[in-house]
Parts: sequence; C-alpha cells; structure tokens
Amino acid sequence: MYLKRPAGGLAFCLFYLASCFTNKYVLSVLKFTYPTLFQGWQTLVGGILLHISWKLGWVEISLCSRSEILSWLPASVLFVGIIYAGSRALSRLPIPVFLTVQNAAEVITCGFQKFVQKEQTSHLKVCSVLFLLVAAVCLPLFDTQFDPNGYFWALVHLICVGAYKVFHKLWKPSSFSELDQQYINYVFSVVLLASASHPAGDLFSALDFPFLYFYRFHSSCCASGLLGFFLMLHTVKLKSSTTSGQYAAWSFLAKVITASLSPLFFVMTANALTISCLVISGVGEALLVYTERTGT
Repeated sequence: MYLKRPAGGLAFCLFYLASCFTNKYVLSVLKFTYPTLFQGWQTLVGGILLHISWKLGWVEISLCSRSEILSWLPASVLFVGIIYAGSRALSRLPIPVFLTVQNAAEVITCGFQKFVQKEQTSHLKVCSVLFLLVAAVCLPLFDTQFDPNGYFWALVHLICVGAYKVFHKLWKPSSFSELDQQYINYVFSVVLLASASHPAGDLFSALDFPFLYFYRFHSSCCASGLLGFFLMLHTVKLKSSTTSGQYAAWSFLAKVITASLSPLFFVMTANALTISCLVISGVGEALLVYTERTGT
C-alpha cells in the first residue's frame, strides 16, 4: 500500500510505538497502577505543553463561545473514560491483546452509521467489522493469560472509544479544531482526575509505591508525558495533511509495528488460537483501511 507523507507518517509510528511501550513499562513492569495519578500527570504535561506552544505561536488554538465549550464536555468525559479504562486494561493485558480489543470500537461507529443514521454500508466494510468483532469476542476464550479485570476495562475502553468517535462525527462546528478539542480534553481531565485521586484511594496508596524515589520511575513518567504530547501533535498534523484513508493506513501500520515488537520486550504467552485471533483482527483492520481509501 502506497503511503503518502512518509516523514510525518514514520514520525507518527515512532511516537506511537514509544508512547505505548513507555506506558506499558510504567504500568506493567514498574506496576504503577494508579490511573488517576498517572493519567492526570500525562494530561497535565500535555495541557501545559500545548498551552505554552499556543502562547509562543507554534500552534493555533481559538477557543469559541462558552456554550460551544460546554457542548463539547460530554466528549471530554468520554476522553477521561478512554484514558482511565485504557490505563487499567494496559496494565493487565499484553499490548497485542489490548489493541485487538480496542479495534472492536469500529463496531460501534459502523453500527451507528448503519442502524441510526441509515447510511449505506458496503458488504466489504461489514465483513471487516465482523472480523474485528469475532477476533475481540473469541480472544478471551483462547487467551492463556486471561485476566477478567483486564478484559473488563478493555471493554469499557472500547465502548468509550466508539462513543467518542460517534460524538465526534455528530459534533462538527467549523470553528472548533482538533487542537481546541484536545486542549479542552486536557483541562477537563486534569481537573476531574485530580479531584478523583483521593476518593479513588490512589493519592495515598501511591506513597507506598516501591519505586517512588527511583530515577527510572521519574524518567519513565517524564517520557510518558512528553511522548503522549508529541504523539497527539503528530496525530493532528497527520490527519490534517492526509486523507482519512491515508491516516487509517498509517494508524494500522503503527499498530502492526507496535504489536509485533511488543513480545520482544514484554512477557506474553500465546497459543495458535490466540495468534489466529490477532491475525483475524489485523485482516479486519486492513480491510477497513482499504474501504476507507477506496470509499467503498
């Protein structure tokens, strides 16, 4: 498949890989399983860097009226659900498994378009979505490292991802850019996660974290915040400079690279049936990319 914007696309893939690996390292290897603090830190760093970039004139943010900002808040709530549940799931599931379940979010968006908006959907797209659904449903049945809590949070994550995409399709004011949306998401997430850190028990439980004063924990947390910010910027840039089909292709490539390399760095046991589910999900997403590019 011919991919345009190779420099921007490869940078996107690199930041996607590095961000995913860094998060997995903090969550699974160091076992810092306090999502209100970890995700609150990441969104705080992202929000501060985005604000500084805006004030220095490196990016353009044009916040609109208060009513438009308030109307976006449901999406910000879903964004918090995405990062919170995703953090919970990634701490327990291998990266390929997590990405396979995450891909099933397309079932929600496709179902909404077909049954609610009554849009015409090609048979090829229906087949691709069915592949994603079958892979995600069968994977827990064959997973030798089955973790019910991990799959539960992965399910919450994919529901929030699908709902966020549906909301994004319905809510399209011309004056509200992707960076505007992300800026509001960051601010809302910091406030909500900071407020929830004490009721959730993370605030004081983190004081007993064994690596709290270790350099590798501090450096990994700093890297996670910076990488998440640069991934967001490259995602926005890639979306604005390519077609939706091209962006989908780059996103698919980033996931394939990340999932393929992750077993070399993180523990994962798999049998033939588990690998088959991962392959089926990959085929389904590849077909989805093809339908996006061809408009079928």
